[in-house]
Amino acid sequence: MKLLAIVFAVTAMLQAASLALAQGTQPAPGIQVSDPWARAAGKAAHSAVAYLVLENSGEASDKLVSASTPAAGRVELHTHIKDGDIMRMRQVQSVEVGARSKVQLKPGGLHLMLLDLKGPLAQGTHFPLTLRFEKAGEVTVEVAIQGAGAMGKGHGGGHGAHGH
Repeated sequence: MKLLAIVFAVTAMLQAASLALAQGTQPAPGIQVSDPWARAAGKAAHSAVAYLVLENSGEASDKLVSASTPAAGRVELHTHIKDGDIMRMRQVQSVEVGARSKVQLKPGGLHLMLLDLKGPLAQGTHFPLTLRFEKAGEVTVEVAIQGAGAMGKGHGGGHGAHGH
């Protein structure tokens, strides 16, 4: 009887994890990742940009410290800063996600630069992205690739990552 209860419990946990991954999120202590997406990039492109939403439901702040994907040679955390009348991209060492707060990586703001692309990023496909947090550890999500001019969910750019 105990073995049957254990089997049911493990099956329920696997189903929950599978559902979370299909919805573009992966459970981690205090950190949830939602709406991961990137713009399409042709075969001549050497870089692309990925966006997502980080939410910390925990009582302590955490930091996104790095990311990686098999789709690119390296991933850098970037932001935009205003330099006079010009917006410039700058690499940042980490992205703070305060306790009980949300940080949106979006066009014109914080984002993930995918450098040394391994191939084109075709609209309608997806790729895995592993995020590394100081406290929560690693979280892997599937990034949905939208059109080249997409602005993300809620901007007529598509559906983000809903497991398509």
